Amino acid sequence: MAGIVIDRIEKTFGTAKALDAVSLTVADGEFVALLGPSGCGKTTLLRIIAGLESRSGGRVLIGDRDVSDLRPADRGLAMVFQNYAVFPHMTVFENVAFGLRTKNAPEEKVRRNVMRAAELLHIEPYLERYPAKLSGGQRQRVAVARALAVEPAVLLMDEPLSNLDALLRLEMRADLKRVLQEAGTTTVYVTHDQTEAMGLADRIAVMHSGRIVQCDTPMTVYAAPATTFVGGFVGSPPMNFVPIRNEDGRARLDGFEATAPGTGELLLGFRGEDVRIDAPERGLSFAVAVAEPMGSHVLLTGTIADKLVRVVAPTGIRVAAGERIGIVPDPERVVWMSPETGAALPRIIS
Repeated sequence: MAGIVIDRIEKTFGTAKALDAVSLTVADGEFVALLGPSGCGKTTLLRIIAGLESRSGGRVLIGDRDVSDLRPADRGLAMVFQNYAVFPHMTVFENVAFGLRTKNAPEEKVRRNVMRAAELLHIEPYLERYPAKLSGGQRQRVAVARALAVEPAVLLMDEPLSNLDALLRLEMRADLKRVLQEAGTTTVYVTHDQTEAMGLADRIAVMHSGRIVQCDTPMTVYAAPATTFVGGFVGSPPMNFVPIRNEDGRARLDGFEATAPGTGELLLGFRGEDVRIDAPERGLSFAVAVAEPMGSHVLLTGTIADKLVRVVAPTGIRVAAGERIGIVPDPERVVWMSPETGAALPRIIS
């Protein structure tokens, strides 16, 4: 296995800068997700690591080697793509064995590695089948098994679950996490799905406009976003941000009051599940627009100080569109943001 060092990687397409001096270190055996919206540069960065895309500046190290100018085949990595890329004319066994055969591995090693990868991915019963006889989830397992069979130092995955339906994604996500934990392979995983990133990764690198704006553990990114972009992108529902005025260290709005950093205008950030529902005169005055029963909770959408807000309420709540209720955020879980820069301010517990 091997770690990865991405050192000030830049990429320009004409006058457009796709990657702006991106640096990231992935430890040996670590699983890091590159998370962000379309166009943020995450797939371009992955392809530069793989050697499938040229860089405009910077370097890539895998283990102790600078691989920046090496061919993809010489970098000691494997890649799993969004489309399954399994060969329809080969059996599952031969698909999984493909990478080993191209390396002229001894037949004993081919069989041993194929069987081990098949066992990890639970595809042993399908080894003699052709891909046409497999479901989408089974074909994706074959693609992952093929990548693991060559015992790569690094595994790169580009939105490998996005073509699966919701239930298959849930099942495959759990299996993928188990498999990669057992294999101990250093993994970089590209996704726009924050649920995948939260569930799978040891750390999440959130990308925006060609930069990594925060890289930390999933729960830190979720609970303490570095910017309003991160808070709004990670989480379902996304973090709410409400303008509030701070005077003499106390921020006040409606019936809500809390200790806050600095003075002047701030943004109060809170998660929809980190609130208490109260009477209209207590807490932040919330004008309900929509109430959606979700089974385990009721999702309320409305406004506070003319800003769109979504909160999670218990299933027993009785509230209708047009009503006003009080929203009391948990003071230990709120975050404070600068309205000018969108960056997080020091956290203060009331």
